Amino acid sequence: MPYIVACTPPRGDSINPTVAYALSISGADVIMAMGGVQAVGTMVFGLFTGKPADIIVGPGNAFVAEAKRMLYGEVGIDVFAGPTESLIIADETAEPMIVAVDLVSQCEHGYDSPVWLLTDSSALGEKVIEIMPKVIADLPNPEVAASSWENYGEVVLCEDREALARVNDEYAAEHVQVIAEDLDWYLANLKNYGSLFLGEGCTVSYGDKTSGTNHILPTKKAARYSGGLNVGKFIKTLTYQKLTKEANRTIGAVASRISRYEGMEGHARAADIRLRKYFPDEKFDFEIYNQKSYT
Repeated sequence: MPYIVACTPPRGDSINPTVAYALSISGADVIMAMGGVQAVGTMVFGLFTGKPADIIVGPGNAFVAEAKRMLYGEVGIDVFAGPTESLIIADETAEPMIVAVDLVSQCEHGYDSPVWLLTDSSALGEKVIEIMPKVIADLPNPEVAASSWENYGEVVLCEDREALARVNDEYAAEHVQVIAEDLDWYLANLKNYGSLFLGEGCTVSYGDKTSGTNHILPTKKAARYSGGLNVGKFIKTLTYQKLTKEANRTIGAVASRISRYEGMEGHARAADIRLRKYFPDEKFDFEIYNQKSYT
């Protein structure tokens, strides 16, 4: 049976009771009040439970991400996580203040969390640049968002929506939000992203908190070849083969031929010995080794 260990850092003297309840109803067998590198090490090596983990998943800071990277191979992990990334594609129909607020909402993830705006409207881009400092300054704790925007924020002006799609796929961002006309076109043409948020009514913050899609997503352009955490990460695919004697007539002959093309005589002879045994009266269109050398 699966054995699930959940770790969450305490806030004050204990875990938040709502978090503990959520972990319990989600099926955790053990809940530990710890976070950070120590939580990763505890789960990987089975401390307190005697059950070393097979796979470690979930978010964390830069130290957690590095611990998971170092232990990958000894255990499975979900993704190599970097700082949160958010990209917005917006055209002239987008409201600048909503674009700016959504960018700022993602800036506050961390000092090094990049946010990018791709637009084919210079007027929109310039307006967003103008109001971003005001939106950031209005936060109760603006320092993190200010650092993110000043050091990692970008506004990219593109010629048309085809260029927007092309640049998006080059960035391959963790989160991509589209505030533009013809959302179906973007759904059909955007290829690289961790999770896609379509329309003004669908802010990335909903994905962070409530909308339901898994939010452990690829960063650092890993969206070019990988999606986010999903149920497939917890399913191990096993394969097996079983051949009849008759099937060896085709499979064995081809395997023998391919093996000799590759210079792997031992592999070829493993096929040959079966062909000689199962079809002693038949002649195949390639040379079978002299079985007497093995008797």
